[in-house]
Amino acid sequence: MVMLVGPSGCGKTTLLDLLSGHMAPVSGKITRQGTARTVYQQDGLFPWLTVWENVGIGLRSVPDPKQRDDEIAELLELVNLTSFKNHYPHQLSGGMRQRAELARVLAGDSDILLMDEPFSALDYQARLTMRRELARVLQKRPRTVVFVTHDIEEAAQLADRVLILSKRPATICQELPITIPRPRGLADDEVVEAMRMILRALGLNNTDGVTV
Repeated sequence: MVMLVGPSGCGKTTLLDLLSGHMAPVSGKITRQGTARTVYQQDGLFPWLTVWENVGIGLRSVPDPKQRDDEIAELLELVNLTSFKNHYPHQLSGGMRQRAELARVLAGDSDILLMDEPFSALDYQARLTMRRELARVLQKRPRTVVFVTHDIEEAAQLADRVLILSKRPATICQELPITIPRPRGLADDEVVEAMRMILRALGLNNTDGVTV
């Protein structure tokens, strides 16, 4: 999992759009192996469809109905939403909607997940829960993940590599590997040190803070 951290407006979301193919580069070339799906700050669930139907959208190309239903059921079990399969998005909490969105983008076996601050609209407790859920889900269904965040805690808890971006025009000014095994607790000495490393790389003097 690669986390992109940098100043607001430096181009983190633009980079995801280039990786996804939603934007074409003005110059240079983007090389990507495999297919990519994107998770945004606001989920992309269709409000008129149930959770089951939303997840099934990514599996429309599967010709066998039983195989398709089995895959939907497995994904909903993976994100702990089996008992909510017949609910509509407006009947779910913010965290549950993001879990449904995660199941939706995992459907169809995309190779790369592009995540643009997917938990930023959630309250703090829900964000902590979603970090644990994401780490657990990816352990069972591994993917390459490129994840944009402003949250230093989030980067330290989830990342295998943190790329520090400069101000516009953005360049990668530092790469920080984080080799701590997951799951990671915020109070773990290694996680606290990882947060300090990220803050130092961002040039922030207050190394007691955890978010920018």
